[in-house]
Amino acid sequence: MAKAENSEKAIKPNIFMRIGLFIKQIIDELRKVVTPTSKELFFWALAVFIFVLLLMALVTGMDFGLGKLTLWIFG
Repeated sequence: MAKAENSEKAIKPNIFMRIGLFIKQIIDELRKVVTPTSKELFFWALAVFIFVLLLMALVTGMDFGLGKLTLWIFG
């Protein structure tokens, strides 16, 4: 009984059937995508821009601070 189940699982559709199924699944997923409105897109872009600026300020502050600390320690 176990051999019969394994042989049924081992049978795959041919390559063209698998490619067709893959493309069909891609199209089905793309239909689920919701396009943001221009207002939503603007505010998300603004949020990303502000976040990047904050990270740049943090990294710059750490760079200057650690640079000063290194000069203070070593000379």
